[in-house]
Amino acid sequence: MRIHVSRTGGFAGIERHAEVDTAGRADAHEWHALAERAVAAGRGTPPVGVPDGFSYTITVDGTRVYCADPRLTDEQRSLIRRVLKEGA
Repeated sequence: MRIHVSRTGGFAGIERHAEVDTAGRADAHEWHALAERAVAAGRGTPPVGVPDGFSYTITVDGTRVYCADPRLTDEQRSLIRRVLKEGA
């Protein structure tokens, strides 16, 4: 499973992108479960965010959803944090 996260917005407007490929990872099942829950709570179109807030695009194996601060679910926040931290 490939999980890609893009973050835009914020005060400086700097974009960040990261991707994690779960193939061969010992913790792949954890990533899959978290990604499925995060995508299920996402939107098909970009939501209206707040001034200087972050907007996110989460893509999991070709399925793309959108979400934005401050209305992230716990699963979305956790997945975004993990991908941006571990992704290359």
